[in-house]
Amino acid sequence: MPNFCFQDSLPNLIYHERNFSLPKSRFAATVVTFAKNYSMTATKGYAAQSASEPLAPYSFERRDLRPHDVQIEILYCGVCHSDLHTARSEWGPSAYPCVPGHEIVGRVTNVGEHVTKFKAGDLAGVGCLVDSCQECRNCKQGLQQYCENGATFTYNSPDKIDGTNTLGGYSNLIVTDESFVLLVSDRLPLEKVAPLLCAGITTYSPLRHWKVGRGHKVGVLGLGGLGHMAVKFAASFGAEVTMLSTSASKEADARRLGAHNFALTKDLEQVAKLAKYFDFIVDTVSAPHDYNMYLNMLNTDGTMICVGVPPTPTEILGFNLIGNRRSIGGSLIGGLPETQEMLDYCAEHGITSDVEVIAMKDINEAYVRMLKGDVRYRFVIDMATL
Repeated sequence: MPNFCFQDSLPNLIYHERNFSLPKSRFAATVVTFAKNYSMTATKGYAAQSASEPLAPYSFERRDLRPHDVQIEILYCGVCHSDLHTARSEWGPSAYPCVPGHEIVGRVTNVGEHVTKFKAGDLAGVGCLVDSCQECRNCKQGLQQYCENGATFTYNSPDKIDGTNTLGGYSNLIVTDESFVLLVSDRLPLEKVAPLLCAGITTYSPLRHWKVGRGHKVGVLGLGGLGHMAVKFAASFGAEVTMLSTSASKEADARRLGAHNFALTKDLEQVAKLAKYFDFIVDTVSAPHDYNMYLNMLNTDGTMICVGVPPTPTEILGFNLIGNRRSIGGSLIGGLPETQEMLDYCAEHGITSDVEVIAMKDINEAYVRMLKGDVRYRFVIDMATL
């Protein structure tokens, strides 16, 4: 029996079930709760109304606070490639209207009656997730992104309680369960913190999972929103970092970000020198490319970690794996405990994203520039301009 809402039948009341875990039945016991004077909060944002239309101003309503909810005034929201792909239904059909945005930082303005972790005035963040079953094996291990019953993403995802489509951070406020809200330090510029909620954790998590650190040689493929964070984290963890790029013009930036070496992958002589060189390669590229060339750069037992998502299937030659016991793996963002760990690490070590702050009205132009690679290295929307 799933969670559900029947406000259509009881317009002034919300009915929902809060499930209690019992050894043999997830739904063996339930309790019915009622929220008095159910209301919605007027919200401003930008939305795509179809896959072919540009984003435009959109007014909608956020839900009233549930007992464990946190309401956040959004100050900044990063612009991720996922936003563009989803707005244009490039990763499958999207639900419209679509309000993208999952790199959210802001200030808490209100909390539900059972909230214990936050209070009005706190700085807070919301990343790619706003809910999960919180009961499966992965959720209990803090791996909510791999929820076996399906995570609820910050936008274009059905809410587990009322079934409505989630609407993201291209808006002036958001309401989220406190379990999916993160504490944000006041020691770093908030506009530079916002992209850490996706680009940051997407690269931090696999580097931690594979225990990358001192003594390792790491190649980072692609210098963009993900790549520039992979360079910063890998260097901070003590690894020797080499930027692998098709553009010679990016060498100075790569070294500024912390790369020790730079290799132009269009130069076959430089590529040949890197045969069996790396312990790890972090592949951040989402455009079609030859995985086999980079697999050959891995030493024995080396691992290629994929965080980019090319649009078409990739052919991999089996001998490029079995010849040196190489591996290829992938990683999707990170769970809530690890995302908080990442934010704390960044606050302690002064690590932020390199950003270009834009006004909300310029989002469609930003999408065009993003497709051209014309950003160093993440657009961030100043929500005061909404």
